[in-house]
Amino acid sequence: MFIGTLQYYFLLQFVTASGLTNKIYEIVPFLSVYLKDAFNKLSSFYSLYSSNGFMIFPLFTTLMFRLLSYILKAFSLIGVVFLLSSCVSNKSASLYALPSGELASPVSSLSTDPELLLVDAEPEQCLTEELEALRHTGTWRPQSDFSFSDQIEETSYDFPIVINKQVEAYLDIFQNRQHKTFKRWMARSGKYLPLFKKELRDAGLPEDLAYLSMIESGFNQRAYSRAKAVGLWQFMKATGKQYNLRIDKYVDERRHAEKSTKAAVAFLSDLYAEFGDWHLAVAGYNAGAGKIRRGMKRYKADDFWSLAQHRYLRLETKRYVPKLIAAILISKNPEQYGFTDISYEAPLTYETLRVGPGLTLDAVALICNTNSKQIKQLNQELKTGRTPLNKSHYEVQIPVGSSELAAANLPRLHSVVSTGYKTHVIRKGDTLSKICKRYNINKTTLLKTNSLRSSKLIAGNHLRIPYSNARYRLLAKGSEGNIATNDLILHTIKPGETISKIADSYHVPADLIVTWNGLKSIHKIRAGQQLALYIEDAGQTVVLSKKQTPAKEVAITPSSSSSMIILAEQKKFPLAETSPAKSKVTWYQVRSGDSLWTIARKFNLSTKQLKSWNKLTSNRIHPGIKLKINNV
Repeated sequence: MFIGTLQYYFLLQFVTASGLTNKIYEIVPFLSVYLKDAFNKLSSFYSLYSSNGFMIFPLFTTLMFRLLSYILKAFSLIGVVFLLSSCVSNKSASLYALPSGELASPVSSLSTDPELLLVDAEPEQCLTEELEALRHTGTWRPQSDFSFSDQIEETSYDFPIVINKQVEAYLDIFQNRQHKTFKRWMARSGKYLPLFKKELRDAGLPEDLAYLSMIESGFNQRAYSRAKAVGLWQFMKATGKQYNLRIDKYVDERRHAEKSTKAAVAFLSDLYAEFGDWHLAVAGYNAGAGKIRRGMKRYKADDFWSLAQHRYLRLETKRYVPKLIAAILISKNPEQYGFTDISYEAPLTYETLRVGPGLTLDAVALICNTNSKQIKQLNQELKTGRTPLNKSHYEVQIPVGSSELAAANLPRLHSVVSTGYKTHVIRKGDTLSKICKRYNINKTTLLKTNSLRSSKLIAGNHLRIPYSNARYRLLAKGSEGNIATNDLILHTIKPGETISKIADSYHVPADLIVTWNGLKSIHKIRAGQQLALYIEDAGQTVVLSKKQTPAKEVAITPSSSSSMIILAEQKKFPLAETSPAKSKVTWYQVRSGDSLWTIARKFNLSTKQLKSWNKLTSNRIHPGIKLKINNV
């Protein structure tokens, strides 16, 4: 009984995984193996009984009953298959349903900006009703009795137009049930069609293929399908990389309008070169060239409609060609199909500006004197909302006419990190580890910020959660080199340190450290190199992470107009007061080129006093050591 239950369970798993729509024949090998195993068991059973001298007639009767039971079980399995097939066919769209919140998961760890998050591909949202309509259209044949109106006949098409029951079904769907959706796609088409048609025309391909993006993504650069295809042309990751699209944790060029279009044109060119038929090429774009190639060989088909008559291609793939034809017919004759008053979006235009790594799109908007939303719409491929940290430069897209202003403002751009606080209400089951993981902070910081002495939490209480807040501003003209020093910290890189470790220590984003210091890449630093960090009111408060060991010493310059902070590896000691006039002791970090005499002159002291306070036996000092300065 247990083994029988397992057989049914694994059959259910197989059926669900295969989709079962038009794939019942795939169960046959499973059943043939099952019956073969049954006959093997009967043979061994017969040999055992006959060798022990049992009578043949009772033995034959027993064998027949056993054989009958196996056959009945096989037919019951077939019944289960057909039952599940009917269920799956009615719910085929839900087979690949994403878990709640899954849609944003490809970028959730990188950006939470709604202008950059991936969204559900609209053409997939009505999949169930489309498949149901197609199931009632009968045999897939290339032609029907449908006739064009005179105006539609006068329209020129460079993609082969076929009218049959499947195309008619999509014409009906788009005009009625999906009227609002299709009208929205047509409005978006104004933004992309000029670019698409130019690329197709330059490659010698039919310009009507531009509407392939309509049925793939609804002309949406951030469209994301259940199969994890992304962008206007719905490239899978492997195919995108095959056609030279960059896809990493910083950039996804499947979301870049121009680059993804060039890749799609190259892909379609390759498919047509292989099949010599645009219907087959388009089917191959969806199912893969290998799938179409094997189907043509198996069924000796020489065109798409001959192949579509067999139960080889999934209905989701077969629908692709008639859906494209219907989209072309309506888009090129909108009034004839009841689509009027369409507000087409303006064509996509932009200029480019070369910038360094780690520059945020908010900063780009500031130097272009425009809003962040416009810049994000032009740079949808930047998954993190900033230029890549692993490249020395990047070409950001900016509004037409703003390149001169942006280039002039770029040297004046300055960013400062300040600390903000949000509130977390402790819930039942919360722990420090969970809260720290959620907000990406360490336990020491959380405990100190909330003056906690233990990790015990009480449900209902509130916790202050610190976070870094980067602000951008344009310095006054001519003041590019005169950044306010009260925000400046100089950090000397030690062996083994990385930008990420330093960023964690100061609670600032790694990309800002790259930008502040004009680094070519997040990876290109060296021990002994000095980094500038701009942290708001750095002269008043310096909070270092527990991760920084050994402890850092902070030395403040005696200038009354600034408080430049330099960090060096020394023993632990209390921070000096921010104003030298009010403190009894000031610590000074010796820098390259300093001598006791120059330091004494700077503080209006004698070298004898410096040697006495610091217990020096000679005038020799080295960069990096600290000197105690008593106020006298």
